[in-house]
Amino acid sequence: MNINGSTKLLALLGNPVEHTLSPNIHNFLSKKLEKNLVYLPFRVEENNLGSAINGCHALGVLGLNITVPHKNHVMEYLVDIDDAAKAIGAVNTLVPVEGGYKGYNTDMLGLLRALKVNQISLKDEEVVILGAGGAAKAVVYMCAMEKAKVIYLANRTLQKAKDIAQDMNNHFKKDIVIPMELSNISELPNHSYLAFQTTSIGLPATKDQAVVEEASFYEKVHTAVDLIYNPAQTKFMRLAKEAGAKTMNGLRMLLYQGLIAYELWNQCKIEEELADEVYEELVSALEGKKK
Repeated sequence: MNINGSTKLLALLGNPVEHTLSPNIHNFLSKKLEKNLVYLPFRVEENNLGSAINGCHALGVLGLNITVPHKNHVMEYLVDIDDAAKAIGAVNTLVPVEGGYKGYNTDMLGLLRALKVNQISLKDEEVVILGAGGAAKAVVYMCAMEKAKVIYLANRTLQKAKDIAQDMNNHFKKDIVIPMELSNISELPNHSYLAFQTTSIGLPATKDQAVVEEASFYEKVHTAVDLIYNPAQTKFMRLAKEAGAKTMNGLRMLLYQGLIAYELWNQCKIEEELADEVYEELVSALEGKKK
């Protein structure tokens, strides 16, 4: 990479950022597309976020990604916010506009694109979402936008699920989201569900656990999507697969949220052939981290 006076900066702001795979996506793309760009991660404490955003704008940073714990807090420092990101209440991509940055949520768009590539449709589906954090709210919004039939939102703390359900039902002006306690998951009607796992259960520290362990739940699932990508197969996915369900992890969501951000920053379209190359780069990077 030849860095010179014309090189533009792309950046990730979060805390922590040391584990991120985003540089693998964006620096790979810039090299393949021969764009004079470099992507770097920066650890930013929450009380410095506003200064960091303003500093990036003053320095002419071409685009920013925002990761935990700043996806909500960052919204107060933006001059404009995309309607979907506003409804979800979280922003992960900033694009420069006059006077500052406009915020987008490419996590939701990335997941939707990943589902379509894997030929998973949401229209008229009965959906179960496990968890009620920020990721869950984005999945609820996506499912409702894509005309799912009903969305069961199951969480250990019922009130969190109720809050999201009320917010989304008000937004879409219909009672599409049904909150429930995770401990009552066995009470789901005996239908066939598309299930999303949005919690941190299944990450390396809890790789031997699943947010739901009961075999009877997985017998009701025809497709299981885990937003976790490391490990590549979580216990949630394994239990679903053993029950006969189709499974998908979060790596293509990570891929496409990055590609969509890159497209927004550069006003370009990443073709699927190049997307597949970036995917293989991510797989290699993950394998390298395990060695």
